[in-house]
Amino acid sequence: MSEYLIILILGIVQGLTEFLPVSSDGHLELAKYFLGDHSSAVDSLQLTVILHMATALSIIFVFRKRIVELIKGLFSASDTASKTFSIRIIISMIPAAIVGLFFEKQVSELFNGKIMFVACMILTNGLILMLGHYRTLATGGNSSWKSFLMGFSQAIAILPGISRSGSTIATASLVNFERNEAISFSFLMVVPLILGKIAKDILEGGLMVSSYSLSAVLLGFITAFLTGVLACGWMLSLVRNTKMNYFAWYCIILGAGLILYLLLNR
Repeated sequence: MSEYLIILILGIVQGLTEFLPVSSDGHLELAKYFLGDHSSAVDSLQLTVILHMATALSIIFVFRKRIVELIKGLFSASDTASKTFSIRIIISMIPAAIVGLFFEKQVSELFNGKIMFVACMILTNGLILMLGHYRTLATGGNSSWKSFLMGFSQAIAILPGISRSGSTIATASLVNFERNEAISFSFLMVVPLILGKIAKDILEGGLMVSSYSLSAVLLGFITAFLTGVLACGWMLSLVRNTKMNYFAWYCIILGAGLILYLLLNR
């Protein structure tokens, strides 16, 4: 299979699954495995980061009005709501930032074809979603500690197979995070982390994937962005209707099926 077709498929997978609570990292690893991709752990992780860059841009595009409001609010003496929201975004970044700074090497090893681990995490993700499904997002207030807990969930979701959007929204349900803010908060809290990762890699000269040509990676980037814009809007509608149990069953069945498949094909 040509590298362009592989990257095209990976871009579509990333764009669709980044916003659905099924783990984009997990599905990327599965796609690489079944497409016969043999990238090194470092290249595999870097490709994942580049595709995440594309979906981060799609978040910025979809939430552009909200982001502009937040930026304006930071410079407005009267807009305390925007300042509070921004501070909580910063608080939510702390757990994932710690993992990214101090455990990057260990994390990269998880992107090296460890499919059994991915399968177990997808199954676990299904159980997390099922737990969150039976708690409705609240209409009450929020706080810094709730933001930190959502950030902790985001840090755990660095594991391939655990959905970032799914785990953070499930956590929001469990701690009675206000519904409308939880939805936008869950998507926006990842943007600073992705941008920080990009800046770090550029400064270190490490934002390269030697396994694929630049044109193929660019194709995947554009594909992930476009499908991400579509999937983000779909996910917003689904979360507002709290139909998370469908995705929970999908992950449980997929994870269990993969575990059985891998055990039978040892």
